[in-house]
Amino acid sequence: MSKIQLKGITWDHSRGFTPMVAASQRYHELHPEIEITWTKRTLQEFADFPIEKLAESFDLLVIDHPWVGNASALSTVHPLDLLIDRDVLNGLADNSVGASYFSYQYEGHLWALPIDAATPVASYRRDLLDENGAELPATWQDVLALAREGKVAAPGIEVDVLMNFYMFCNATGDAPFKSPEWIVPEETGIRAMEAMREFYALLDPSFFQCNPIAVAERMSTSNEFFYCPFAYGYSNYSRAGYAKNLLSYTDLVSYDGKLLNSTLGGTGLSISVFSKQPTIAADFSAWVASEIIQRTIYTMNGGQPGHRAAWLCSVNNAITNQYFTNTIPALDRAFVRPRYAGYLHFQDRAGLPLQQYLKHGGNPSLVFNEMNDLYRQTRRFQHTFSKSYA
Repeated sequence: MSKIQLKGITWDHSRGFTPMVAASQRYHELHPEIEITWTKRTLQEFADFPIEKLAESFDLLVIDHPWVGNASALSTVHPLDLLIDRDVLNGLADNSVGASYFSYQYEGHLWALPIDAATPVASYRRDLLDENGAELPATWQDVLALAREGKVAAPGIEVDVLMNFYMFCNATGDAPFKSPEWIVPEETGIRAMEAMREFYALLDPSFFQCNPIAVAERMSTSNEFFYCPFAYGYSNYSRAGYAKNLLSYTDLVSYDGKLLNSTLGGTGLSISVFSKQPTIAADFSAWVASEIIQRTIYTMNGGQPGHRAAWLCSVNNAITNQYFTNTIPALDRAFVRPRYAGYLHFQDRAGLPLQQYLKHGGNPSLVFNEMNDLYRQTRRFQHTFSKSYA
């Protein structure tokens, strides 16, 4: 019997790599003639390297939803609604965690299946809070008070502060990207930046080099920090034995009386147009995204599933310190980023001036205008920017 070999690429973390390897092994056992191998790339490469290039070398690609505009413009991955049965897709849509499923829909097609769901949520060390007689923050003012004591961590690399900027725009006045001419009205943008500057000025400057994984590692391996108000959640750190100390996760705090809305992340599984086995790749994709696999093999092997039934499963919550039930409200209200072709040109660049302002201060109006000019450029020349990733 001749072997059919598929190659996939995902991201380099236990949440991204291990569940795909485990699922592929079981799929191979059920279909001995099919072998699926996985390559991993760093989280930064996951954000930066264009899938248009990866699609030439891999059958299966784990992507995040802002890529779908480029996917549509450049036709590098298959529209999955043309490969997978409509009843299967309807079932996944009905069981979406927040907008995870719908974030992969663009221009009338579905470009990836949701296999992983995430948004920034709060994390903390229950043991350290108890030992120090500290309360879990409930409001933004509580967060600032704990930060003044030097006990708060948060990711500060460029892309993460940009995601948090969207969150603070929502909190201080307006949802972003309602117009092709501005991210938000300038007064909203300035209020958001000033609120962020007040917070980040209280943190250890080393956090400007930390992504969410680095923050979770630092909180779980040392006793320096009690609490993180927002970072993309990783259920791995709430599982016994994964890290030196257990992290607990919970919903975001309230800001001016309303819970913060963070920016949706997560990943989807797409199929390259260069694959010689798109039918098999589609069958595997639908199988991995199905309730039974998401609820069992995928989650049990370190995955953070995209299927709602897996988030509500009592077994999965028992092994993750109630991670899923504690954070799903934040997922359900999370903000979905733009998906137009060219948005990623903006996302890759707009965080730098914002990060510099958070580090050093300055004129927020000038920073906002620099970010807004970049946004307008990408909206006016979407086709050009999409090709720059090819």
